Amino acid sequence: MRTRPVLVYDGDCGFCTTSARLAERYVRPRCDVVPWQFADLGALGVSRDRAAYEVLWVTPSGAVHGGARAVAKALLSAGGAWPVLGGVLGLPGVRRAADGAYRLVAANRYRLPGGTAACAVPRDR
Repeated sequence: MRTRPVLVYDGDCGFCTTSARLAERYVRPRCDVVPWQFADLGALGVSRDRAAYEVLWVTPSGAVHGGARAVAKALLSAGGAWPVLGGVLGLPGVRRAADGAYRLVAANRYRLPGGTAACAVPRDR
């Protein structure tokens, strides 16, 4: 059984990989940070489609949070002032805006620095 949460991201996407590395270096969430391509998705209880669609926070008990909620969970696990930002992202009005902002970034990640055509989220999602 895992004792630490896992932050799962798209390791084929340059933007996502850079974001994950920056989070590890500056935010320092208390979790394992793993690209979904190298994660045991079955053991995490996550489908390949979902892992390719959004960043995921998987708790040791198996709860899965995606998108902006995963980002908030990572921030809440960190030290310093990061948990305050994570808490703010969880507030009802802010959460809705954060979800929208996350979806906007995710839909356009192939256009962002480090992004490539491999970063594009399929239009049917």
